[in-house]
Amino acid sequence: MDGLWFRAALALLVSSIMAARAFRRKSVDLTGVAAAIPVMVIHMVAGYRFAVLLLVFFFTSSKFTRTGEDKKREIDAEFKEGGQRNWRQVLANSAIASILLVLLVMIRRGEDSCLDTEKSKVVTILMGGIVGHYACCNGDTWSSELGMLSISQPRLITNLKTVCRGTNGGVTFDGLLAAAAAGFVIGLSFILVGLITAECTAAVAWKQLLVLPLAAFAGFCGSLIDSLIGATLQFSGYCTVLKKVVAKPGPTVKKISGMNILDNNAVNAVSALLTTLLTSMACMYIF
Repeated sequence: MDGLWFRAALALLVSSIMAARAFRRKSVDLTGVAAAIPVMVIHMVAGYRFAVLLLVFFFTSSKFTRTGEDKKREIDAEFKEGGQRNWRQVLANSAIASILLVLLVMIRRGEDSCLDTEKSKVVTILMGGIVGHYACCNGDTWSSELGMLSISQPRLITNLKTVCRGTNGGVTFDGLLAAAAAGFVIGLSFILVGLITAECTAAVAWKQLLVLPLAAFAGFCGSLIDSLIGATLQFSGYCTVLKKVVAKPGPTVKKISGMNILDNNAVNAVSALLTTLLTSMACMYIF
């Protein structure tokens, strides 16, 4: 229990420093800071490698969000300097994992373990879901941010017709490749930190390498799910005044695709939830 309090205090210190830095760099606003600090504390208390997954997602996503800002400013009608995130965006990409981690803390009391159904099916399902969650979120961000800069024209996932850059549900080969790479990075981070923090038999330890293809697939699959939901339940239209793709209908907006049911945060949350469930079930059979 003393270890949990130490981790909580350490997480509060580290997350406060990081949040202040992110706020100065306009990566998050004040509401994002307020949401990010307790999220980081939960991840750190659950285990160091879960905190690392969150940090890998945050830093790599922030880096690629800043990549090609001049071009993105011309394309995205809702462009924000530095990709500034608010509390809704923070929780859309971390709330599900945080809930799973609270359950994991209740079971393991912050002690790390390997993915092993023979030892505990519940723990394996929870941990696998967390990996899938961040593989999906990281994959979606890399795919969106790097896919927007692709030299190839995006195609709408529902009919494969070419669409304007920034259209919800538009996919490119570069973007899908980036999504798989993003998932792979999450899986690799999970394995490398686990070598230090988790103890398991040699046979089980070797089996952990299967996290790499699983996480890569989760990143790829999560991006596809996000695109499919975005193409059908999220509105995209072309504003003849702004000359940009917009996410809300209006008198000067020509519809491209989708119904005005979900916003981007809801799409991210739903795709993360579905990918989490799929990865959890996969882990139950793989490990």
